[in-house]
Amino acid sequence: MRLLEYKAKELLAKNGVPVPKGLVASTSTQAREAAERLGCPVAIKAQVPVAGRGKAGGILFADTPEEAEEAAGQLLSTRIGGAPVNKVLVEEKLAIARELYFGVAIDRFEKTYGAIASPAGRVDIEETAEKHPNLIHRVRVDPSIGFQPYHARILAKALGYSGGQLLKLSEVMRKCYLVAMELDAELLEINPLVETEDGGFVAADAHIIIDDNALYRHPQFEKLESEEMCLSDRELEASRSGLAYVELDGDVGIIGNGAGLVMATLDLVKLCGGRPANFLDVGGGASAERMARALEIVASNPRVRVIFINILGGITRCDEIARGILDAVKRLPREVPLVIRLVGTMEEEGQRILRDAGMEVLRGMEEAAERAVSIARGG
Repeated sequence: MRLLEYKAKELLAKNGVPVPKGLVASTSTQAREAAERLGCPVAIKAQVPVAGRGKAGGILFADTPEEAEEAAGQLLSTRIGGAPVNKVLVEEKLAIARELYFGVAIDRFEKTYGAIASPAGRVDIEETAEKHPNLIHRVRVDPSIGFQPYHARILAKALGYSGGQLLKLSEVMRKCYLVAMELDAELLEINPLVETEDGGFVAADAHIIIDDNALYRHPQFEKLESEEMCLSDRELEASRSGLAYVELDGDVGIIGNGAGLVMATLDLVKLCGGRPANFLDVGGGASAERMARALEIVASNPRVRVIFINILGGITRCDEIARGILDAVKRLPREVPLVIRLVGTMEEEGQRILRDAGMEVLRGMEEAAERAVSIARGG
C-alpha cells in the first residue's frame, strides 16, 4: 500500500518528525480557506500516486489565499501520470537553505533494511546513484539491534554536519526509521529533507510504501478511500478484476503468468534498453476472459506503445490465452502492437489460433523482448 504524501506526513508528525504546517483540500474554496488559516505563502501540492509530480506541474506556489484558490483549481481539474488529482495539500512555503535525501528501504541482497542519505535532495535517488555514486551514503541495519544513534550520526557526518546540527539531523533520521519499522514499510523516503534557514530540518516531502502482507497489523488503513491507497484508475480496475497490476512510467506494456516470470520479463525489457509500463500477472490457470481483461487494462494506458505478452504454460493453457487475446483485440479502444511469446501446455493449439488470425508468435523470450523494445522505439 502506497500512502499519499499528506497521510505519510501525518504519521511522521505523530512520531515526532518535523513536517511543514499544512491542510488538505478537495476543492479550490477549501484551498483558499486553508491558506487563510496558515497565514503565509504556501505550496499547493497535488496528491497523486506517481513519481515526477513536480516536473509534471503538480506543485504550484501562492502568496495569497486568492492565488491558492486559483492554483488549486488548476490542479484539481487535471490528471498527473494518468492519476486524477482529487486532493491537494496546502502547505507553508519553507525557507530552504539546503535539500537532502534520506530513505529507509529493504536491502534484498543483504536480506535486511538499509538507511540511505545523500546531499543531493529533490533529485531521483536512482539518478544520483548512477551519475554521482560518491554522493550516496549507506549503512546496513542489523535487525537484531536496529538503527542506532551512531548509525544516524555516521550519515549526518557524511552529509557534512557537525555539532548541534549533526545531532538534530541524526534524531530526525532515527525517528524516520522508527516510523518505517512501526508501519512495516518496504520503503520510507524523505525527498527532500530540507535544512531550513534557521538551521532546523523538515520533511518537505514523504513517500511511504507499506508491505501488503502486514496490513492485518494495521487496521487503521482498512477504511482508506481508493485514492488514498494511491491506486490509479487502471490499478483500481485491475484490483476489482482480481489481477495483480502495478503501474510504472515506461511505454512497454507487460503481461505474464506468474510473478517471477513477470519480474524476469521486466528485467529483460530493461536489459534490452526498454522501459516497462507496468507489472501485470494474470496468475496460474488464467482463463480467456481473464487474459482479455488484462489486455484491455494495459492497452488503456496512453503511454503504452507496445504490449509484450509472455506466457509459460503450466496449469495455464496456451489455447485459452490465445482465445483471450483474440477476444480482447476486438474490443480495444485503440490499436496497440502485440509481441507474443507463447510456450507450454497446449502451445501448438494456442500458436495455431493466433497464426490463423494473422498474428506472429515467438518462442524465445529474449527475442520477444528485443522485438518489443524495438517497436517502442519506433522500429
